Amino acid sequence: MSSLSRELVFLILQFLDEEKFKETVHKLEQESGFFFNMKHFEDQVQAGEWDEVERYLCGFTKVEDNRYSMKIFFEIRKQKYLEALDRQDRAKAVEILVKDLKVFASFNEELFKEITQLLTLENFRQNEQLSKYGDTKSARGIMLIELKKLIEANPLFRDKLTFPAFKASRLRTLINQR
Repeated sequence: MSSLSRELVFLILQFLDEEKFKETVHKLEQESGFFFNMKHFEDQVQAGEWDEVERYLCGFTKVEDNRYSMKIFFEIRKQKYLEALDRQDRAKAVEILVKDLKVFASFNEELFKEITQLLTLENFRQNEQLSKYGDTKSARGIMLIELKKLIEANPLFRDKLTFPAFKASRLRTLINQR
């Protein structure tokens, strides 16, 4: 896409944001892949909107793109799995294991086995590595710190984490000048 098209997308994003078209803003961010809105991502993670979190991420990267991307998706899906276990929702945990986490088995079979073993425990905190897992909210916060580091280190997100500086209502000003 040309730099003019890119700049125009940013002007449209600014306009939509100023006009409070929040869902449209995030959809355009995702579809264009020009700007990764960390605040929006954080809000989704904190709310546990896992499908939306992955959908938004997929506008910028896929699981298999690089090791950073793989780790980002793994951490999100692991958290989703642990939350299902914490709610004692074994059926949902098995579904997440089979549909979401199985893809990582080929990269680390041992880790996948360990995660699967958690199903056999009454409380997954009995696992030494997860003994410090607190409540859902604090676990999401800790994971978010790790995700932000991975996103910032991921070359696919380079130049996508900062919104360009435009004067307020720049698109409207340009249109009015015509």
